[in-house]
Amino acid sequence: MEQESSHAKTTPDLQSAFLKQAEACRKFDSPFMGRLMELLAEHWPDDTALAERFVRWEGELGPAGASLPLRVAGGLHALVLKGRDTQLAAVYPPNEVDDAQLCEVVLTALRRHDDFLCEWVERPPQTNEVRRSAVLIAAAHWLDAQFGLPLQLSELGASAGLNLMFDRYALEIAGQFWGPSNAPVCLAPDWHGPLPLRANPRISERRGVDLNPLRVGRAEDDLRLIAYLWPDQPERFARTRAAMAVLDAEVDRQDAVDWLAGRLATAWPGRLLHLVYHTIAWQYFPQDKQAQGRAAIEAAGQASTEDAPLAWLAMEDDGQPGGAAVTLRLWPGDHHIALGRAGFHGQWVEWHADSR
Repeated sequence: MEQESSHAKTTPDLQSAFLKQAEACRKFDSPFMGRLMELLAEHWPDDTALAERFVRWEGELGPAGASLPLRVAGGLHALVLKGRDTQLAAVYPPNEVDDAQLCEVVLTALRRHDDFLCEWVERPPQTNEVRRSAVLIAAAHWLDAQFGLPLQLSELGASAGLNLMFDRYALEIAGQFWGPSNAPVCLAPDWHGPLPLRANPRISERRGVDLNPLRVGRAEDDLRLIAYLWPDQPERFARTRAAMAVLDAEVDRQDAVDWLAGRLATAWPGRLLHLVYHTIAWQYFPQDKQAQGRAAIEAAGQASTEDAPLAWLAMEDDGQPGGAAVTLRLWPGDHHIALGRAGFHGQWVEWHADSR
């Protein structure tokens, strides 16, 4: 009786989480993921250990919380990528099947690989969306135009560290390029607003932090990084693999705010601008950690000088439909600058920063 009560209470929450994720996937141009999420919302199997685990899961289950639907999708995609289920691979892109066949094969896979999926979903989704570097490139040019100082990078929630390498990528807008002419990754978002400033940003030192950093080159971590890319978006695979091939940055395993306190307290030689940044990461920090991090950055900002300024760049959900705000705080002076907005995957940018 007790189990039936718990199940009845939790199932609508899980169904709602799948439907919310389906809507988000369709907005981000993944019809396959939209179909998959809707089918699981309607036909979720209750007779698996994974289903029992989800019944007991506490907190928000959907995109604003644990993202259980994405965890399931990532695990299924991992089975395809590992070659562990040929029947499942046969219904995944680029193959095309009807909903009935897709549903039947996916439900069979959920039961056949129950143990693997139970283990897989214990870790949260981890992506390293390289397209977010479009706003990092534009912001770095803006900062160099203002200060002319080398940049020291500190990225919070860096995952594998691919967005620590934004200076190695190129940004293309209307046939014009920012970044190396021979860049292995070229980002071409749907750009609105003034063009970015042109300057010559130089990176003197780069480092990131993540609670569970992915180590590129380790088979298990490479799989997790790729599995959370959506199967019907091959361009994301190509872009991510190209970025992985040029990765040359360290990501420390630590609490981000504790790590940042040490970075902010370190005296770095020479004239440098310390750029602290995060893209769709801050919102996942506990509120007490956000408060500690904000206080640490503001204290370091108050202590900054013209020779060693501090910049805090954020690309985070602002509650407005479809995208994230791109904001900048600068010290000395604590200047607040609204650089613009961008799609969560960096697929579009509305740039507001002055291009003069």
